[in-house]
Amino acid sequence: MHTVTISPKFQVVIPQQVREALGLRSGEKAQVIPFRNRIEIIPIREVRRLRGMLKGANTAFERSGDRV
Repeated sequence: MHTVTISPKFQVVIPQQVREALGLRSGEKAQVIPFRNRIEIIPIREVRRLRGMLKGANTAFERSGDRV
C-alpha cells in the first residue's frame, strides 16, 4: 500500500510503482469517482490500447437459450 499527501491545491502524486504497473503516462485523462468513503481513479484508455486485452480468454461456455 502506498501513501500520498494532498497538496494545498488538492493535488496528489501517483507513486511511480503504481504508474508503472498500470502503464500510466503523463497527460493521460482519468475519471475520479467517490465510492463508499474512498476515491477511485480510473484511467480513460483509448480503444486501440485495449486491443488484445482478452486474448486467450475462454469463450467456450454454455449460453442461455435466448442468447445465440
